[in-house]
Amino acid sequence: MNGPDQSWYDDDAGPMVRLYAMTRGRARPHRGTLDIITLVVAATAPEHDLTLTPEQAGILGLCRGRRVSVAEIAARSNLPLSVVRVLLADLLDSGHVRIERPTPARELPSEDVLREVINGLRAL
Repeated sequence: MNGPDQSWYDDDAGPMVRLYAMTRGRARPHRGTLDIITLVVAATAPEHDLTLTPEQAGILGLCRGRRVSVAEIAARSNLPLSVVRVLLADLLDSGHVRIERPTPARELPSEDVLREVINGLRAL
């Protein structure tokens, strides 16, 4: 059992920040939701805005110079997907990131068209 001088975590645990503190108490973005396959790219560098939280700056660093999916950002940042969505919505509102939504299924070529293309390529 832990005594009064002992903690339930050790020095290797790192900083302990509650998730709701990162999102200012929000469980969801205040507008819309970001699909897990939505692609995100940084529009600014994190060092250009000193008001960013460490988590937001880390997300910008992940998205710098390349498109990254929301799911990949959550995995690489070791943050829950719900937290990443809230932080990304804030970054989007402030102009720090741009997003590219996935193409809706109704706008993609049908399976028949894809089969015809494959068969045409095989015939070459």
